[in-house]
Amino acid sequence: MEKTSLSRSESALADCQSQPDSRQIGIDKVGVRGLMYPIEVRDKRHATQDTVARFSLLVDLPKDFKGTHMSRFVEVLNAHGRLVHVESLPKMLHELQRKLQAQVAHIEVEFPYFMEKEAPVTKAKGLVDYQVKFDAAAHGKDVTFTVTVIVPVTTLCPCSKAISAYGAHNQRGYVTLALRSVRPIWIEDMIELIEESASSEIYSMLKRPDEKAVTERAYDNPVFVEDLVRNVAVRCNRHPEITWYKVEAENMESIHNHSAYAQIEKTVVEE
Repeated sequence: MEKTSLSRSESALADCQSQPDSRQIGIDKVGVRGLMYPIEVRDKRHATQDTVARFSLLVDLPKDFKGTHMSRFVEVLNAHGRLVHVESLPKMLHELQRKLQAQVAHIEVEFPYFMEKEAPVTKAKGLVDYQVKFDAAAHGKDVTFTVTVIVPVTTLCPCSKAISAYGAHNQRGYVTLALRSVRPIWIEDMIELIEESASSEIYSMLKRPDEKAVTERAYDNPVFVEDLVRNVAVRCNRHPEITWYKVEAENMESIHNHSAYAQIEKTVVEE
């Protein structure tokens, strides 16, 4: 009897989201953001890496509906257990479309990714963290996938080196590379592509001999912010798997109160 009573009570609850909306304006994206969840991603050296990600799950909303059902987004995510694999994202997108009667679905996943790096001289080991983002979208049956990495690097100013009697100013720069590819590209390979384009890569552990080596490497390889994005673009253009990319570089200038910025976006081949 209690189960029957509960069922009647539930059936009497108003469903405001499904009510019609008189304004007749569709919404491009609606859903939940900032949902923390454990995920497992592929690691080139260790097969897999466990991390914690911030999820956004979104769909389009037709003009006829007042709202969407927010709980269903969380249901789709929870249905995949304690660890969400990247390979499960297409299935999750189609589940969002089905459960929310949507034509378009989006899943955005942002997380820290860790790599162990050796110092150049002493080989001292330390972990460096990078920010990674997956953007998966389903338009009908078609699914697109974009991976983005944000990589800190060292840049040394060519002009400062050329005009100074001694020394040259350098700074930390941040390169953001987003790309789409025919087949998945390792996160580590994207990071390496960027680091090879800068004056020097950065490390978490450096002894004095290492610091000397990194400083001199940067001095021997000065790059403007324009050089930085062009260097990355050249490597992306040559990569056989990349179909589209956008590279942004921002140098946190050490002798100015502003940043230097540059961007290149290109479709390499038709997807």
